[in-house]
Amino acid sequence: MHHNSMITLLSDFGDRDIYVGVMKGVIAEINPELRLVDLTHQIPPQNIAAARFCLMNAYPYFPDGTVHLAVVDPGVGGRRRAIAVEFANGFLVGPDNGIFSGLLSQSPAIAVVELTNSDYWRTPQLSKTFHGRDIFAPVAAHLASGVPLKELGNPINSAILVPMDISGCILTETGIAGSIQYIDHFGNLVTNIPGNYVQGRTWYVKAAGLTITGCETYSDVKVGEAISLVESHGWVEIAINSGNAQSQLQIQLGDRVELAFES
Repeated sequence: MHHNSMITLLSDFGDRDIYVGVMKGVIAEINPELRLVDLTHQIPPQNIAAARFCLMNAYPYFPDGTVHLAVVDPGVGGRRRAIAVEFANGFLVGPDNGIFSGLLSQSPAIAVVELTNSDYWRTPQLSKTFHGRDIFAPVAAHLASGVPLKELGNPINSAILVPMDISGCILTETGIAGSIQYIDHFGNLVTNIPGNYVQGRTWYVKAAGLTITGCETYSDVKVGEAISLVESHGWVEIAINSGNAQSQLQIQLGDRVELAFES
């Protein structure tokens, strides 16, 4: 299998501390030729759902063979498994806590191993708190350098991977009920309602006691007005033209929304 030697990094580590830099140092010690791309390190702390969303929307834009290293790991040091996964377009390395469930729902796992082979860890003496440094970063570096997946540990059945129930949207008599699955840097509220539901129809979203008309583009409403639209990631989103929908509408992650059609 060709490997194109690219690793993406996604975490909730932020950029104040040295954690991200240390992971890159560990990777460089193993193979300084690898190309590293930061997807984001601003995932809200411990927010596996946000990490799942970002990874699911990012992976299609990378070359085949890319290794995606994702560390949002509230269960670090506990009983959760450390895993590596092969899928059609590359590999995933991180904790088995649902972080990969969105991507794997679109591109299923081909093979999964639990990372039990300490030869590929930074050291067999693991910290209790920083497996990104001690297991995940070195494993990603070895994988991107051509080490076969099966060398990294014991095979496990992909059916036992931890799922994440982003309580799916439900068809109702008038439309679709869903929830907010992600809030971006601009305060845009991304629902879990797929945009293909609304093609060619007149629709609106009900949220926080408001009725927000579905439009094609931001410019369809005045500056400061709320709008619903299908964003580039393919999900129905609530936004405010040139404003922050999260703070102005006081809507949070997980809040319920309903999409309805003009009869």
